[in-house]
Amino acid sequence: MKARMKNPATLMPEVMQPIFALVGAVKKSSVPARTLELVHMRTSQINGCSFCVDMGARELKKAGETDERMFAVAVWREAPYFTDAERAALALAEAATRLSDRADPVPDDVWEEAARHYDEPALAALILHIALVNCFNRVNVTTRQIAGSVKWEARPDTR
Repeated sequence: MKARMKNPATLMPEVMQPIFALVGAVKKSSVPARTLELVHMRTSQINGCSFCVDMGARELKKAGETDERMFAVAVWREAPYFTDAERAALALAEAATRLSDRADPVPDDVWEEAARHYDEPALAALILHIALVNCFNRVNVTTRQIAGSVKWEARPDTR
């Protein structure tokens, strides 16, 4: 596989600072970093973004995540490794990513379970994170960015 072009965000340097500011603001929220990374990985799996799945796995590993949990993200409903709060975040991520799959894309039961585990500022962070990951996935899939093609250490720290 070959990338169609460089990542559009790198071709428009003026967008990088606002992107990293958004990511950094979300990461400063009360949502645990591992939960955000699990949501990133699951959203990227749904969208078929190998670049982001690879990046997410590296970030999870760096944060000390276990192989069992990383391997089971795609089947989180059937795996015993996730907390109820993580399950609520993953369900919200799936619903908000698959908007066209059903008439009521984010059903009340999914929303209410997420709201049971996260207060409004944390829900805001989760929703913005899901939206950002979907944006990144669409850019990377459209331009066929290659998994592992960017040195992970070169990525600015947005925590």
